[in-house]
Parts: sequence; C-alpha cells; structure tokens
Amino acid sequence: MTPETTVRTTAFRGEVLHFLRDPGDAADPAGAYEYLEDGVLVVRDGRVAEVGPARDVLGRLPAGTQVVDRSGKLLLPGFVDCHIHYPQTDVIASYGEQLLEWLEKYTYPAERAFADPAHAGATAEFFLDELARNGTTTALVLGTVHPQSVDAFFAAARARGMRMIAGKCLMDRNCPDFLRDTAESGYGDSRALIERWHGCDRLLYAITPRFAASSTEAQLARAGALAAEFPDVFVHSHLAENRAEVAWVRQLFPWARSYLDVYARSGLVRPRSVFAHCLHLDEEDRALMAERGALAAFCPTSNLFLGSGLFDLRAADRAGMAVGIATDVGGGTSFSMLRTLAEAYKVAQLAGQPLSAFRALYLATLGGARGLRLDDRIGSFAPGREADFVVLDPAATPLAARRIARARSLAERLFALMMLGDDRFVAETYVVGRRAFRR
Repeated sequence: MTPETTVRTTAFRGEVLHFLRDPGDAADPAGAYEYLEDGVLVVRDGRVAEVGPARDVLGRLPAGTQVVDRSGKLLLPGFVDCHIHYPQTDVIASYGEQLLEWLEKYTYPAERAFADPAHAGATAEFFLDELARNGTTTALVLGTVHPQSVDAFFAAARARGMRMIAGKCLMDRNCPDFLRDTAESGYGDSRALIERWHGCDRLLYAITPRFAASSTEAQLARAGALAAEFPDVFVHSHLAENRAEVAWVRQLFPWARSYLDVYARSGLVRPRSVFAHCLHLDEEDRALMAERGALAAFCPTSNLFLGSGLFDLRAADRAGMAVGIATDVGGGTSFSMLRTLAEAYKVAQLAGQPLSAFRALYLATLGGARGLRLDDRIGSFAPGREADFVVLDPAATPLAARRIARARSLAERLFALMMLGDDRFVAETYVVGRRAFRR
C-alpha cells in the first residue's frame, strides 16, 4: 500500500470559530478571530489541512472524502485546562474548608490510595473520560508523590492519543509521612519519569513541587537542577493562593523577597513554568513572571470555593503576564471549561473588570496553548495543527435554545453560550481527528 492510500481525510461542516490572536477586552474584536457561519474544517491524518467557507472548500475536496455534517453546531479547538489534579477527582465538592485545611482533611487522605497502581489506573481512566466529556483535549495535571500515579496516568492518556502534561508531586516536609519523598528520591523518580515519558507520542512532563511550603530548600534546589538539565520540560506548582499560605511561606523562607522569589532563586521561573492561582502577588512579582515567560493559571471555581481570593486579570494584563484558564478539580467544582469561564466572568465582574466571551474562549483555547508554548501544535485551526476540537450544541437545553435564538450578534450568542453552557453542550470531542466522545 502506498503512503498516499493510507491518508485519512475527513471534512467537518458547521459553524467554525477559532482565534488568531488575543482579542483583549473589545466587545467584537475584528481580526482577532475567524468565524465561519457555514464553514468546513478539513482534517487529514489527524492534522488540520484547511478551514474555510463551505461554498469554497466542499467543491475541491478529493473524491470520496467523508463529510461529517454538524450544521447548527459550533466547532472550536479543544479546551486547554492549565491546572488540574487527577487524584482529587473523588474529593470534588467536599464541604467547607480553606486551602490548608482542605489539604489535610481531604486531599492528602485521598492521595494515599495512589500508591496502588490499580487505583491510579482506574481513576486516570475515569478522569480522562470526564475531560473528553467536557471538551478538554489538553491538560496540565498533577499526580501524587507516587511515581506509579504518573505512570498510570500517562499510560491511559497515551492509549487515547491525548496531548497531556503531567508530573509527580515533590513533597519532603509539612505533609503526612505516607506522602513524603526526599530531595534525592524526588529528583531520581522525576528524572526517570522524564526519560520514560517526556516526548513519548503526545505526552510531556512537568517537574512538580506541590507548593513551596511542602518542599525544603534542598528539594527546590534539586528541582531547579532537574529543570536546568531538561530545559524543554515544564515546571508546575502553586503560587500565592491563600493569605495564610503566603504568610506560612514567608516564615519558612525568610530570606526570600516574596513567594515567587522562592521559586525564582531555585531556577524554577522560566518559559513553560506554570503557577496556579497567583492571587496575592505584587507588581514586582507580576513583572518577573512576564519577563521570564511564566504562565498564571486562573482558577476561578476553586478560588471561590475555597475562599482564597479573586484573580486580578487587569493587573496581569498590565504586567504582560501570560494567563490561562484552569478548572483546578477537586478544589475546583467542575470539569467543564464552560462553567469555569462563566465563573471567571463573575470574578472579573466583582473586580470591576471586563471579560468578554471572545477573550474567555481565547484563554480556554489559543491563549492556554500560547502560555504553555504549544500553540505551534494545538489551540487553533491553523493548517498543520493537531486536530483536537470540540463540537458544541448551542441548543442543548430549552433555555439556551430560546435565549441564543434571540441573540442579535455573535458576541451575544457566545456570551449566552458561555454563561448557560456546561457538559450537556458538548456534543462531540475529537482527538487528532478521531472521535473521543459523543453525547
């Protein structure tokens, strides 16, 4: 069989939307996005071959091309979740604590079970099912301190062909003995995982100190050494989520100017560094993140649920920081990026800041991909990108169908979809052109 005869080409017809650049706060930012009311997305061998108006594209498709008609539905690049905990799947919606108490009461006991590879594998399968069911095709994921939790996650993601980033937590103090490693064992385990998984198919590794308070200076230094050895891996941690946490870090690291400075002096603030929350930063911190190319993961549902504070999107923009959106399950209350975007809008409202549907959907797609330095592979429908996309049904509920039918502009339609949408609105999810979920 010649290579040409094995190439699979499929054309998907429907409304098509993707972003070309950050639309900012404009109500209808011309030139920042491409919208086709009757468009066609052509996928060839798992990659985007072309996107254009149906009237132009359909007539030049090769004979025998399968055309999947999704008229009336909206095709978007797959959602990018910039911070989520797969081991916390089973403690989502646990009542009534703030961050440090949440960890002690719910998180650490749940993570103990991930020493068992069978439990880790079963949870990973359920977790990945939930991502697909909610239209999320790429995520930055924390495992537990156990290397086998990361092995189980990557094995499950690899079998599905998904682009996932994950890593083993590093914790050598201020945690239960059953979740504690050492500076050297954490370094060695992480190095072995990098060599085993980073760049394997669509998988990428993240060096993952849980947060500064759970690592000694020695462990953070070893994490920094690992980051220097492997400059193309990610760094993933938490930063300035809760005021009590910030005060604790100040006590533990009295020599540091700020919480971020702890990471910076350890060599952990750089491109492909992702810090979840970033609520209680000052201008110098934000400027350093922007200068070093680090990404802030905005986690609105968990910030509200745990009473941590409100993300200052305007200050982040003013500093030039990269920002992505994150569900932060299980402190976050939904796997749905649509629900998460709705809460992000409310957080911005409380701070007197605008967040249009255009900007929100950008942050959940191309913006997240750019912040992760993956926009050459995912996040848009530019030719050559990996064909990860979601098919949304704007009429998934009677209320949404009624409201959206009365919308007078694309901006109004997208805003109603964002505010009313949830997992029910995800009709299908595709991973490298293959259907991973169908409602």
